[in-house]
Amino acid sequence: MTEGADHRDGELPDDLTAAEAGMWQAFRNGSVYDLRSGDALADDPHGGHPWGPERTVRARIMCWLLLDGPPALAGRVSSLQLVGVRISDTTDLAGGTVVPYVELRGCRFDRELLLPETRFTTVRLVDCHVPRLEAARLQTEGDLHLPRSRFPGGIRLTDAQIGTDLLLNQAIVHRDRSGRAIAADGLSVGQDLQAEMLESYGEVSLRSAQVGVSLSLRGARLLNPYTRHALNAPQLTVERTLYMTPAGLGSPLLRGTTPAQGTRIQRFECEGGVRLDDGRFGDAVDLEHARFTFTDDQELSLRRVQTPELRFLGERPARGRVVLSGARVVNLMDRAASWPGPGRLHMGGFAYENLVPRGPFPLEKRLRWVGAATAEYNPEPYERLAAVLRASGEDEDAREVLLAKHRRRRESLPIAAKLVGFAQDWTVAYGYRPGRAAVWMAVLWAAGSLAFARADPPPLKSGEHPDWNPALFALDLLLPVIDLGQAGFWQLHDGWQWLATALILLGWVLATTVAAGATRLLRRN
Repeated sequence: MTEGADHRDGELPDDLTAAEAGMWQAFRNGSVYDLRSGDALADDPHGGHPWGPERTVRARIMCWLLLDGPPALAGRVSSLQLVGVRISDTTDLAGGTVVPYVELRGCRFDRELLLPETRFTTVRLVDCHVPRLEAARLQTEGDLHLPRSRFPGGIRLTDAQIGTDLLLNQAIVHRDRSGRAIAADGLSVGQDLQAEMLESYGEVSLRSAQVGVSLSLRGARLLNPYTRHALNAPQLTVERTLYMTPAGLGSPLLRGTTPAQGTRIQRFECEGGVRLDDGRFGDAVDLEHARFTFTDDQELSLRRVQTPELRFLGERPARGRVVLSGARVVNLMDRAASWPGPGRLHMGGFAYENLVPRGPFPLEKRLRWVGAATAEYNPEPYERLAAVLRASGEDEDAREVLLAKHRRRRESLPIAAKLVGFAQDWTVAYGYRPGRAAVWMAVLWAAGSLAFARADPPPLKSGEHPDWNPALFALDLLLPVIDLGQAGFWQLHDGWQWLATALILLGWVLATTVAAGATRLLRRN
């Protein structure tokens, strides 16, 4: 080809190969250029079968067509639609503006595809082999489709702007030299980002990314045992729902729906930490049946996440932590078997308004859930749970939660305070069971009345005493404030004096615990 020659008249350049000449004519005609052999094994772009010159076009010829190609034939719209074509050398469209429609299926790139700061209408690379896609600050008016393609050297979409949909369904992406499989910090997608059944072998980085509708990771496998995070997406904004749920296999109609019973499904699996801190999700974060595999220092981090609904319905991670500190949700949909055990759940400042358990989640297990989140005593998770239960009309359960809070606090107190706490618990259950005080009072009164019925104490002053009444005498001792006119008129000796002292002390204990409980009740109300 003569350098600088102008072929806008549509004439073929002189030095094109037969494959390139066919591509040139198909471009002007807007038709599909198919170089497949018909042998499925030989046509596999990811296989090892060599593709010869009869299926090979030079990258610079393809770039020439896209950036400054010949005019379309009369009545046609030029486009580059290749099937089963090998592109040799590095494809470099950096900084260019590509007007024609681009769709490559089952193609094989020998070297990396460079698209930084390139402008497209729509780009589709379906089932292609691309050593690496470098597309920082790429802009498309329409879609960027990369389904079933493989990227051994990773993908870079940093600050890219996709006008409508970004598709990565069933793509296989390996890490680059920095350890990232997909580097897409600052990515903006106008509609859906679909990465269903994606396989990534390195970090997927979506820091500060924005998705206009939903982000679907249904059936995806994110594997990164090399560094801390498999999915690193702080400050991610998704206008609707983030799906980390199963995907049905074998039917494209199942995408975006719950697979029917009996359908073979593939779970969302993640080996490595997940960071969604400060994320904003317009509808929900859905983790149904998700499987997380962490090391001891890795975590599912949802710090300060905001979403109307969190569906925490995945498998319980065997190791690592789940962190919800500062998160705010309206509906918490969860399953008892999904939460990790003590020391591996952190919920400081986690605010939720409604509990929507999936399956049985009795109060006993709910209290263990709160206890697991408080390695050291912290009243906030208990008070949040009690407030939610009270708002839903479950006042009795709310009182049980607050009682559990005081019992948990008692464990951190010194011995003397523990003894007082035990007394408050046994007598009036820290004010949440005030009827117990009446029961204790009745028991002590009955016991004292029966005991003093056998006593015949002499009066302190002859002729200046009421008639001896064992029941009133016992009650006068038990009530520390009210004077019933019995306790100060009789002489007690030996064991009777000790019994009277014990009743006075027990009366004071009951009175103080009732007063403390009443104060707490009034403060709570």
